[in-house]
Amino acid sequence: MPHYNLALLGFGNVGRALARLFIQKQADLLQRYNLTFTVTGIATGRHGAAIDLDGLDLERALTIVESGNSLEELSAAPAPVDAFDFIRRCGADVLFENTPVSYADGQPAVDHIRTALELGMHSITANKGTVVHAYYELTKLAEAKRLKFYFESTVMDGAPIFSLFRETLPGAHLSALRGVLNSTTNLILTRMESGETFEQAVTHAQKIGIAETDLSGDVDGWDAAVKVAALVTVMMGVPLRPQDVNRRGIRDITLQDIERAREENKRWKLVCSATRHTDGVEASVAPEMVGPESPLYGVNGTSSIVQFVTDVLGLFSVIEEDPGPHTTAYGLFADFLNAVIP
Repeated sequence: MPHYNLALLGFGNVGRALARLFIQKQADLLQRYNLTFTVTGIATGRHGAAIDLDGLDLERALTIVESGNSLEELSAAPAPVDAFDFIRRCGADVLFENTPVSYADGQPAVDHIRTALELGMHSITANKGTVVHAYYELTKLAEAKRLKFYFESTVMDGAPIFSLFRETLPGAHLSALRGVLNSTTNLILTRMESGETFEQAVTHAQKIGIAETDLSGDVDGWDAAVKVAALVTVMMGVPLRPQDVNRRGIRDITLQDIERAREENKRWKLVCSATRHTDGVEASVAPEMVGPESPLYGVNGTSSIVQFVTDVLGLFSVIEEDPGPHTTAYGLFADFLNAVIP
């Protein structure tokens, strides 16, 4: 019976949702896959860290963190001095890396994943920076170590995007993509259509916890640009940095702009696109008015859509409605199963 030690680096909304999913699925994993697991380490940015090679009590860890207390009371080992010390000492077979994203260079998440792979751990992340800044390096390292570096949750939460191309579309060539990939800006624009100001809609997004820690990541288009760069890098095979994506956010969209679109029977969307040309890939993120003829028109609130153009299937779309931390957690969970089950 295969048994896996797991470590969670990052225990925010997504990390805690992942812990709950593992608790929920524990019996199912045993019944369907004859697989058991133990969480041997959890590290947070604000609530300390805990390491116990005999296994941590996940329910208790959740209660401690959500009460605002420190995980150190659960630890059977001295507190790690930093994230790298945690990775080295956590005794894991699989590391889930869910620290905040750095659009500029992907650090320190890239070094976290590199360290875990070098120590023999499968590495799974929702951190987009690892993909756009180190996909080829980390994938090559994982292959050399006979490990997996997976990152389904970096784009569209738990919707199968990367695994769709990796597993079920062999030989397909992606020539273009277009979509709405940032839930926060889509929610802001949807609420502005009901009469809220930009500031009121932003406040609501922050209140319900879907806005990035750095608001510019959403409203200035950085989050969307990173997602475009990740899709292009992995699925078109063309390295692309978020800085190379032509980017304009929604900060300047006014209620007058919303009304003008309504008069034309259109809606504003922050549209992500990338098109392959003979000399490279042209990629952009920008507000655009779309009409009812576009599938993007009916994507409301926090929902997302991406359309793909391939040489074998033509145009097809993937839509995700109202995602949240639980759907991002499922992407991580699915990556775990894909990594460890032959």
